[in-house]
Order: sequence, then C-alpha cells, then structure tokens
Amino acid sequence: MLRRITKPATAALSVIALVGGVTIALAQGGASGSTASELGAYEGKTLTRLGGSNEGAAFAMTNRSTGNQIIRYRRADNGALTRVGAISTRGTGTGTDLDTQDGLLLSDNHRYLYAVNAGSDNITVFGVNGTRLTFLQKVYAGDLPNSLTLHDNLLYVLDGSVAGNGIRGFRVASNGTLTPLARSFRLLSSPIAVPGEVQFSPDGRLLLVTHKTTNVLLPPRNAIDVFRVDSSGLASALPKREASNGLRPFSLAFRDDGRLLVVESFNAAPVRSAVSSYRVSANGDLNVISGSIRNRQTDTCWIVITDNGRYAFTANFGSGTISSYRIGDAGRVRLIDGNAAFFGLDSQPVDLALSADSRYLYLLLRGTGGVASFRIQADGDLSRVGGVVTGGLPVADGASGLAVY
Repeated sequence: MLRRITKPATAALSVIALVGGVTIALAQGGASGSTASELGAYEGKTLTRLGGSNEGAAFAMTNRSTGNQIIRYRRADNGALTRVGAISTRGTGTGTDLDTQDGLLLSDNHRYLYAVNAGSDNITVFGVNGTRLTFLQKVYAGDLPNSLTLHDNLLYVLDGSVAGNGIRGFRVASNGTLTPLARSFRLLSSPIAVPGEVQFSPDGRLLLVTHKTTNVLLPPRNAIDVFRVDSSGLASALPKREASNGLRPFSLAFRDDGRLLVVESFNAAPVRSAVSSYRVSANGDLNVISGSIRNRQTDTCWIVITDNGRYAFTANFGSGTISSYRIGDAGRVRLIDGNAAFFGLDSQPVDLALSADSRYLYLLLRGTGGVASFRIQADGDLSRVGGVVTGGLPVADGASGLAVY
C-alpha cells in the first residue's frame, strides 16, 4: 500500500512564512471562499471531522493547461460524494491525461495534499481540514512531474520528460512543506523510457518505477526500475533494471507485507490486460508469484489494494470498466470479476482511490468529468453508491489525479 507521512503539524497557518524560498500563504478554496478563522488552528490539534464517524473528503484534479484546480467533495458516512467547491493549485497542468498514477496524494494523517503541476513543473502543497484546502507551498519539481510517493518524511516525484526522465526527492517538514533533497535527481535506466509510476516499498528502502515503454535494445524488454534508498534518503545512483512479467507495465501497488502487484496494459491490445504479483527481495529482485492474470479487459492502467490486503481493483481505460481481484496470503492473484462495474466505452476510467477504512472505492472518469462511488462488499463485490458526481472537472480533456479519505 502507499506509505505516507504521519508526523503531526506543528506550524500555525495564520502567518505568512518563507520555506525553501517559496512563500507560504493562507488561501482558502471554496465555492465562494472562506476566512482563516473558519479553518481553526492546525498546531497539535485533531482536525474536526465532517460529521459522522466514517465521513471524509475526496479531491480530484482538473490538470487544465490554463490553470490547474482541485475539485473538492464531501464524503458522507454512506460513501456518497457531494461537490462543494474548487481551489487553484497556482500552477498549470498539461491539458491531456497525465497517464500516470498518484499525481494527487494525501498524507497518511490526511492533513496535507500534494498535487503535481506537470505544465508548470512544480508541486503544490495544501493543508487539509475536512473538505477545506489551504495553500501552503509551490515548489519546483523538475521537468513534467507526474507521479508522487511518500514514506515517513521523504517524498519522491517522477519526472516524465523524455528530455530527462527520472526521480527527485524532498524532505517533508512537520508542517507538510517540502525542501528539495540536495543531489537527489536520478535518471531512469533508459533515457527514452515513458514511465508510469514511482512507488516506495512499504519499508521505504526501495523505489520502483514502471516503464510503459523503454529502450527494447536493453534487457529486459519490459522493465521496472528499482532504486535502493539509503539512510540519508538518497536513491542509488543507478537503478536495477528488473523484468516485468507482462507487456507495458503501467502502475503498481504494494501490500503491507511487501507483496507487489503490477498492472500490464499489453499496449491496449483488446481483452489482453493483466495483473502480475511479485515477491520483492531486500536488494530489489522481483520474483513472480502470479504471472499475467488476465481480466479480459482493454488498456488496464490503474490499481489499488485494500488495507486488509485481500482485494485489488483496476481501472480499464479502453473497456470503461473496473476489474476486481482476490489476493491470497502468499500473494497469489485470481480474478473475481473482469467487469465488476461498467460506465460506457467513452467513460475513460482513470485514477482509483480508497477511503481511509477501505470500505469505499472511488473512480475518476475522464470521459464524463465525473467521480463514481462504490461500497466494497465482504466478498470483494462492488455496489454503487449514488450516481456519478459531475461538475468542475473537464470532460474528455485530461482530468488526472484522485485522493480520498
């Protein structure tokens, strides 16, 4: 699963501070705006929940090239979403699908939200209080930042530019803000690779990057880069180039015990998409457990694993569907339902996210500019919660990034 920071906030947000040369200013996102007093103090205090014990919030990213925004949703006790407003990231997106996973990421304590601005080459940091977002920082993140991963007080970003694809690191302060980690940029194993996601291993000792396409003259022809992370937070100068079991590894997800699941889109070949599972050794070797378990869907790209480690769900861009998988104790994977949910061939399912308790699953539909909600049943089946919530997101025009708690 994603490993995120858990340190408490210690800095009050009622002042303007300067961190890493970037101004931190109080700015409230909403349909009509809000005052600083409405936010309450962050310092050392538990944030007020929205009402019921299982309520929370969801955030989706427009990725517009004219000005990136985060669309905010209230998440009710029954999992249903209500759109409540938007806030600017003060950066720009690309206007086309980022085609990566985790361009929008919450800290584990749900107090901070990190958003990539791939068009303006930076990351925006927000403070989170319920559905309210407070702008904290915008920091340079390299050429075309498009995927984020967190472990304790380290954040790494994936730069997807063919002019210099690679990863770079940041220290995360107790107030959520980022400081660049000196000399942390590392190139991928192929300069012409098109990467899909960067992800920490659960213990934080490894960083993995999938290659959607790569230099096929370098073995293996389908590659996943593995970097080792030292005690200073720096990744190894060169990655190990490990083999993906299937063609075009796109995104990946770790279970808490270190078992790894990787989505394989097979270059969007009809009904060929699959998921493979691996044991990952301490030095980064990938050993196949279940190889290319097909879901009979097209262009599977995104994946999440529930907190109990039993179920995985994939978003299938070409089929307009979600697929569900069961994960055994040893990491073996079997398909439950290739077509666990269907939204139409033009719905373009992209990012997936789980509620904090993994009772609810959420899906960003790029084609309709909406977010769909599901309750996850005890057997892994999905039941819809309300209708698709639309508004605020562009329709068939590049919306990317979804984060929920």
